[in-house]
Amino acid sequence: MEGLERVQDNYMYLVIEESSRHAVAVDAAVPRRLLEIVRKEDVVLKAILTTHHHWDHARGNEELAQLLPGLQVFGADERVGALTHRVSHGQELAFGSIRVRCLFTPCHTSGHMCYFMWEDDSPDAPALFSGDTLFVGGCGQFFEGTAEQMLTNLTQILGALPRDTKVFCGHECTVRNLKFALKVEPENEKVKEKLAWAKQRDDEDLPTVPSTLEEEFLYNPFLRVTEEAVQRFTGRTEPVEVLRALRSQRDNFKKPKERLNPQAVLAFDWGLFEPFLEKK
Repeated sequence: MEGLERVQDNYMYLVIEESSRHAVAVDAAVPRRLLEIVRKEDVVLKAILTTHHHWDHARGNEELAQLLPGLQVFGADERVGALTHRVSHGQELAFGSIRVRCLFTPCHTSGHMCYFMWEDDSPDAPALFSGDTLFVGGCGQFFEGTAEQMLTNLTQILGALPRDTKVFCGHECTVRNLKFALKVEPENEKVKEKLAWAKQRDDEDLPTVPSTLEEEFLYNPFLRVTEEAVQRFTGRTEPVEVLRALRSQRDNFKKPKERLNPQAVLAFDWGLFEPFLEKK
């Protein structure tokens, strides 16, 4: 799997099928940057897989659809911009030798879709593009769903994938997630090791993505709801109640200090102000 691009704390991905030089993007939020990569790699962008409709994941769809006639846009929610193909749980797609299985994971949004991807005859481990459902060391907020849905997502859908699956999530929030994980399990050596590694990566402005599912089960508290230490922290034993309590605690855990006008800074960095600047 090729092509990881980080803009601020958001990730978008470009997966290239080598024999045809065709490419598939996941969450094409920054169209101009994506097109720069497409040109640099000398590939043809054939499709966009959108995990959910939030602007930091789907903002570039309409512009790319206008610039690239015939571009296919896949998603599970009618709110996804420029949607051409609405997909359902378990549906499989093929882009040359690249195979994709759609995994419906409603909760962060009611139409959230993850994408499990592998390549025919490749020794590489499969990949999971988990959007805002599963993060390194954490999970997404329950904006449009319930703890019951997220438990199903994490245990029966994503957690059932091969343990060597690489996890490519939608945001870089690993350090914050693992600081919370350490609060939940202060004696967990795997959490301590991963947090130290993530801090070093963050200091060097390097990504902490991907992880693997096998690793996530060792340090991600949201995948460890049956562990005694996690249950003791939440004061709950039923997995769904443990998960509900964890999410509530994480939502209120050491929220990062806001920079001055963070939305404006992000908009500037992503080029949203350029049309206005060009007019002057």
